Amino acid sequence: MNTPQPEAPKGLPAGFRRVVAASMAGTVAEWYEFFLYGIAAALVFGDVFFHSSGNKLDGVLAALLTYAIGFVARPVGGIIFGHYGDKFGRKRLLQISLLMIGGSTFLIGAIPSYAAIGMAAPILLVLMRFIQGVAIGGEWGGAVLLVAEQSPDNRRGFWASFPQFGAPVGNILATVVLLVLSATMPESSFLSWGWRIGFFLSAVIVLIGWFIRTRVEESPIYRDAVKETPQAENVWSAVVRVCKARPREVITAMGLRVIENIHYYMIATFFLTYLSVQLDIDTAHILLYMLAAHAVHAVTILFFGWLSDVVGRKAVYFAGVLMATVYGFIAFPLLDTRSDALILTAITIGFIVHAVMYAPQPAIMSEMFPTHMRYIGVSMGAQVTAIFAGSLAPVIATWLLRKYDSWMPIAVYIAAAGVISLVATYFMRETRGTALSDVDAEHRALDRTNH
Repeated sequence: MNTPQPEAPKGLPAGFRRVVAASMAGTVAEWYEFFLYGIAAALVFGDVFFHSSGNKLDGVLAALLTYAIGFVARPVGGIIFGHYGDKFGRKRLLQISLLMIGGSTFLIGAIPSYAAIGMAAPILLVLMRFIQGVAIGGEWGGAVLLVAEQSPDNRRGFWASFPQFGAPVGNILATVVLLVLSATMPESSFLSWGWRIGFFLSAVIVLIGWFIRTRVEESPIYRDAVKETPQAENVWSAVVRVCKARPREVITAMGLRVIENIHYYMIATFFLTYLSVQLDIDTAHILLYMLAAHAVHAVTILFFGWLSDVVGRKAVYFAGVLMATVYGFIAFPLLDTRSDALILTAITIGFIVHAVMYAPQPAIMSEMFPTHMRYIGVSMGAQVTAIFAGSLAPVIATWLLRKYDSWMPIAVYIAAAGVISLVATYFMRETRGTALSDVDAEHRALDRTNH
């Protein structure tokens, strides 16, 4: 595919801003709940849902393993929702995913502690976490496509970054809720029942997001593709079809996600453990660091989405991967100073580096796949990597910290992940300004040639 240059500015389609709002509203709601679990797993769940061994890191490891269950479930959700989203529409599946994650999050808040019901507590926690993971795995692809498929070709990077913008906003909400709760009640009350309020509040956020999503329509390019292109018969045939039709794109998308996923969850989850257990910094201070850094993260996502429209997807992404590869060697010495200013600097720089990679992802992946297999293609590229990247990153880092009592092996682990994504970025095609109709036309031409 030749690399097209950005076209002259076009007007936005009718109702487009409502589409952006609907996509982002649902994303805020779902990521609020997903990140609320991550924060609680690092700070609370080890004491509440697991038997105490005498070593606090053991409880954290157990809680983070349940956190990883959500990532294992994400490809399942991505593939199932991707197939049916390509078959029946993005909007319908997005409404289902929102209700699933809302229900499971609410029920997590109602699970009794290990002291009350023993092993049933972690079992119920794992079950609810799996449902959360399935839902969020189906959410991301549909949310970004709702916007990407209706964005002007020359501004897709900017507009498609709005669902990504919803992720730090959701995290800000989760952080604020837990910060207020932890700051306004004794620690014993917060650990025993106060944290549950944040999970119960998810019901309100989900209902708002679901209502907004009922008011949008499918994109014209999707409606046309459904009429013209036969859909895969079942989930397995959809997986086989996208892997046969776009093997390079699927592998490249997975490779791009490796360091981005590890980098993010290292900061958003493992840093909570490192600061609280290794450096003995109190919960309120940690949450304040995260709150300020996530505000910067949100703003920079939109900037780097715009920048990918100006200088290209590949240059922006390569810069982010390169910075993420060396980040660990800079961040941990700053954290070890125990200085408020330097800790905040380390976390904020980390989130800015993440934004460089995260912002252009929806445009990059949307421009890789034809419309009739775009939902499942994007979901596979984004979610399969989560099994061995984001899910295990906090677990591996916590294990390395426990074994070596040093941050150096963790920084080496992050750098090794960066090398994988650098290779994927090298093989990535530049698609800035590409019309999605041209991607469909290219696929039809290749399909005719192969048959």
